[in-house]
Amino acid sequence: MKRLAAILAAAVLLGAAPRAPPVALDLLLAETPAPTLDAYRLFVDAGARSPNGRVTPYGLNTPLFSDYAEKFRFVFLPPGKAAAYTAAGALDFPVGTTLVKTFAYPADFRRPGEKVRYLETRLLIRRTDGWTALAYVWNEDQTVATLKRAGTRLDVSFIDAAGRPRQFDYAVPNVNQCKECHAVAGVLQPLGPKARNLNGGFAYASGPENQLAHWSRTGMLTAAPQPAKAPRTAVWNDAAEPLEARAKAYLDANCAHCHSAQGMASNSGLFLDVEETRPAARGIGKRPVAAGRGSGGLEVSIAPGDPAASILLHRMKSTEPGVMMPELGRALVHEEGVGLIAQYIASLEPAR
Repeated sequence: MKRLAAILAAAVLLGAAPRAPPVALDLLLAETPAPTLDAYRLFVDAGARSPNGRVTPYGLNTPLFSDYAEKFRFVFLPPGKAAAYTAAGALDFPVGTTLVKTFAYPADFRRPGEKVRYLETRLLIRRTDGWTALAYVWNEDQTVATLKRAGTRLDVSFIDAAGRPRQFDYAVPNVNQCKECHAVAGVLQPLGPKARNLNGGFAYASGPENQLAHWSRTGMLTAAPQPAKAPRTAVWNDAAEPLEARAKAYLDANCAHCHSAQGMASNSGLFLDVEETRPAARGIGKRPVAAGRGSGGLEVSIAPGDPAASILLHRMKSTEPGVMMPELGRALVHEEGVGLIAQYIASLEPAR
């Protein structure tokens, strides 16, 4: 003990900070989750701004819309382990992998780096028996995030990018709601970190680099092709990319977790993942399987050339329970997303 104290004291005198303890892999894999986020040591600071070793930030080409929340994503891979490349679906992550996503709001989106309030940090942990989802809610002082299995609601207010004040009731999901959105063929799975959604640039501390290339170079990913030969999801709000590709990317991110052949809404016959190529399955001219009040009296999911006659757009524009889509994960209308899909539908050639 005296020798350790002497080493630490010498490090301080030399201006070198002691190395932080590693991520607590044993706690991540434990059956009983930790009551607070800091116990896992995924971050070296109390406010979860600075990731620990082997905790890498990442981004998605086109993410899910969540009431305009900013999202900070990280992935932890256990020592000596790597994800395996898959061309379709999420990467094959090893046991111990932890996907971290923090939802936050700046007080004013015109100054996004100032007065940022963290609301919750969600963990998706790969254990031996499958994936487990946990949500930790931040206190007002932004110093502790506490486990909330039953979910909760938070009052949120901010100034949006156009200078308008916004206020709404933000929902932290409960465990069952996490399972609803993340179920693939009835099994809890990650949704965002697919190779095609990671195939884009990211501003690392060492400089910008394609994420697939970075993960491969640093040993985080095995068997991946060069990024130019891998599939790629379009960036939904990049006007330089084709309109159809951006619209499909947006619907994939926001709808396909349910509306796919293996999703919760597979019985609808409406499949909005980017891999789906059949026009009718994508909703073009498709009548709904069950026409309830959610249809708004309209006849088809997508009416080519006519956004106002399209059920899909009608439900995107709603905030009414039982009508709005997605039905979980949002309380506000994504005006920019609605605009994109309206433009896409208008560009489609009507049937003759």
